[in-house]
This record gives sequence, structure tokens and C-alpha cells, in this order.
Amino acid sequence: MDKQDFSISPARRTRKSERLLLLLFLFSLPFVNPWVRGDGVGYYAFARAPLIQHNLDFTEDYRHANESFRGPRLDENNQPKAFYRTRTGHLENHFTVGPAILWTPFLLVTHAGVLLARALGSPVAADGFSAPYRITMALGTAIYGFLGLLLAFRLARQYVEERWALLSTLAIWWASSLPVYMYFNPSWSHAHSSFAVALFLWYWFETRTSRTLAQWLILALMAGLMLNVYYPNAMVLAVLAIEIARQYYLAFRTDLSVAPNSSPRIRELLLRHSLFAAVLLVSLLPTLVTRFLIYRNPFESGYIPLRHWNWFSPCFLQVLFSSNHGLVSWTPILVFAIVGLSFFWRREPGVGAPFLAAFVAFYLFVACYPDWAGISSYGNRFFVSLTPLFILGLAVFFARAAQLFRSQRIALVTAVALLTGFTLWNGGLIFQWGSHLIPTRGPVSFSEIGHNQFFVVPRQLSADFQRYLFNRNALMQEIEERDLQQLQDSPPQP
Repeated sequence: MDKQDFSISPARRTRKSERLLLLLFLFSLPFVNPWVRGDGVGYYAFARAPLIQHNLDFTEDYRHANESFRGPRLDENNQPKAFYRTRTGHLENHFTVGPAILWTPFLLVTHAGVLLARALGSPVAADGFSAPYRITMALGTAIYGFLGLLLAFRLARQYVEERWALLSTLAIWWASSLPVYMYFNPSWSHAHSSFAVALFLWYWFETRTSRTLAQWLILALMAGLMLNVYYPNAMVLAVLAIEIARQYYLAFRTDLSVAPNSSPRIRELLLRHSLFAAVLLVSLLPTLVTRFLIYRNPFESGYIPLRHWNWFSPCFLQVLFSSNHGLVSWTPILVFAIVGLSFFWRREPGVGAPFLAAFVAFYLFVACYPDWAGISSYGNRFFVSLTPLFILGLAVFFARAAQLFRSQRIALVTAVALLTGFTLWNGGLIFQWGSHLIPTRGPVSFSEIGHNQFFVVPRQLSADFQRYLFNRNALMQEIEERDLQQLQDSPPQP
């Protein structure tokens, strides 16, 4: 495949695919589930408590949480247990503040609307827990997830024909872990993370050839948002590390050959990179301030201390292939995306090397993390952050594989068939996981999954889908009860 196969003329780009993506997104909105549950309790608390109570007292958030979250944290009098109080007297909340930052514009409008409605006699509660707030939160998450997909599509379209960029976007949208956290569990951070990473990578790509000082500062703000939303996204900064290393290498060669006693280019780079670091630090103030207020230490994450990580025994194979939420074993379409990233690196090293480095850094990070499986997770949820890289990789894979077919029409039909198969499989597996036909925590049986896909899911899906659309509260309550039962039946963790 020649290098020009990855370069598409702007004249060949249209808005048709973007309109189609928008239409599909609008049709998907009934899947949005205004549910604050599990980790989402902590994420949403950072938006609700300051908005309604003007403080960081999360007591009411814990009281309104689902039982599996609330039970360990509250005593028989519905009061927070002392164990969950930090040195500052705050309730422990190690979840990131970034999703709350992204929800806040939507919630401010909703809160104003609720207050106006109450002034006109409406009984709806202005407490942050009532339906308008939860619906707004869930819609906001879906919107950010879609914007991330759109940015990733635009990035992929720079290197492949539009059809392959569109197909890869649809494939990752519906055949990966993303839909679980874009629709079913919208109070978690992963859809926001995919958006923040897509925004950063898209802007990095657009400005990479001649980035001005102002653009460096904007990029720093985007990097700060990316880290505020999800700490592991720091690994995506490997993109910048590769770029900066190359810039200094070229600057040293140029300065030494042209003006051995002067290094203006190096001084300029140092200035820009120093200002980038300064703005990045300032943009992290929401995280640093909330960590200080809760833990009395701006650098306390609340997660497992780094000294307890698996630095000398990383779980390389388990992260990919384990039945305990392995990335590839649960979302197999990502095999093609990862292969496509390696193709892209070889054909476009200037962009491909930084992107592949970001994936490898993220993979190493997760492999060293003690809870690499994500505990209660659909697939390996950590990697939802890398959605834009997977879309690009899959698009390149489709474009490369199409060269093996006699005609592009046959290649397109084959790709659509592949996409349909993976989407149907993923949809069935999401149903099994969401309805607790299989455990949400720990290893699963692939033979049981296969049996359920063909004999159980077709029988139960129709009825539960109707309940999801028209009697969702009752269905969610049943799901929570099944989750509690699985927790009680599961063996204690070592």
C-alpha cells in the first residue's frame, strides 16, 4: 500500500457522514439512562453538592446512592461511618472532578429551570437528585461521548477514505465498551474521558506543524481537562513527549551546525514548553484544590498508593485476554484497531509514532495497576479513554485490508458484515452484563457467555428492552437487587 493511500484530498470530504452520525446519535438518545450509581455517585457528587449546597459535603449523595455503594459507607442510623471520614472531616471521595466540570454548564441551566418551575408552583425538588437533574447529567454525558466520536471521525478522515472513517466510528461506537458508559452508566467518567482525549489529540494534530504560543497554551488547557477528567490520561501525554524530544533533537542539530555559540531555537522551545507546563498546572487547580480540601494534600489521589502497584509483575497478558474483563477477550474488534495503529505507525511515523506511544504507555499503566480489571467493569473500561486512537486504527485497518479485495465494493460489504457481527455480539454481551446474566465483577465463563448469546439473550432481550424503554425504574431496581445478590454470593476477595 502506497503512502498516498493515507492522504485524502479535502475536496473529497463531505458533511454527509457527519449528518448521518448526528442522526444516529439522536435516534440513540432513548438509550440514555439517568442513573447515578456506583462510582458515578462520587463523580456526580462533585457537581451536585457545590451546586445545591455550595460545599463539598457528600452526605446526602451517599444517602441517595444505590445500596451496594451506600451499604458499606453508612451505619444503621444512615450516618457516614467514621472510617470514610478523612483528616479534614470530609467524606472520602477519590473520584475525579473533571466530569463535574463538564456537567456543570448543563446543570446550571437545569437548576435555574427547576427554581423557576418551583416558583410557579411545581413540586419538583431542587435537590440535584430529582429527574430533571439526572436526565440533564445523562444527556450531557451522551453529548460529550458523541462529540468525542465526531472528533475522532474527523481525525481518521485525514488519512483514509470517508467510508472507512465512518465505518470505524460506528464500529467502535457500538462494538466496544463505550456505549455502556455513554448510555447505561452515564454518571461514570469514561465517556467524558473519551471526549477529553479526542479533543486533545484532535487539537494536537491540527496544530502540530506550526503551533503558535497561543496554541500551546490552549493545548495545555485541553491537557488539563483531560487529566482532571481521568488521571490515567496522563499517559496520552506521551504524544507530546515524542514530539518534544524530536523538536529538541532537530533544534540541537540545527543550532550546532549553523551557530555553535547560540541556540535561539532551543530557547524558544524552552519558553513554550515552560509556559505549557505552567498553564497545565494552573488548569489542574480544580483537582489540586479539591484533593487538598478533602485529604489535606493536593497530590493525594485517594487511590491505591503507587508503592503498592505491580511494577515488577505487570499483568500484560491478563489485561488483554483474561476472562476478568480483558480488553480483547471482551471487545475483540479492538484487535483490528490495535493492528491498524501499528500499520499507521509504519506508514505515517510523524503522527503514528506518538499515537502508538500513547497506546503503549496507557497499556503499561493499566498492566501495573493492581485493580487492572476495573472491578465492576464492562470489558476493560479504562481503555474507553483511547476511543479516538481505536477509531483511527480501525479505519486504517479497513483501508489497508480493502487493498486485498478485487473491488472496493466487495471490501465495503465485507467490512459492513464484520461490523454487524461484532456489534450484535457486543450488544448481546452488554445485555448479559447489564442484566447480570453473568457476573459484573471477576472472571466469567466464556462457554456460558456463548450459550447465553444464542439461547438466552434472544428469548429475554425483547421483553427487557421494552421495560428499559417504558418501565425503566422497576427494571433498574431489579438489576440492583441482582447485583446485591451476586455480591453476597461471591467469595471474599483476598
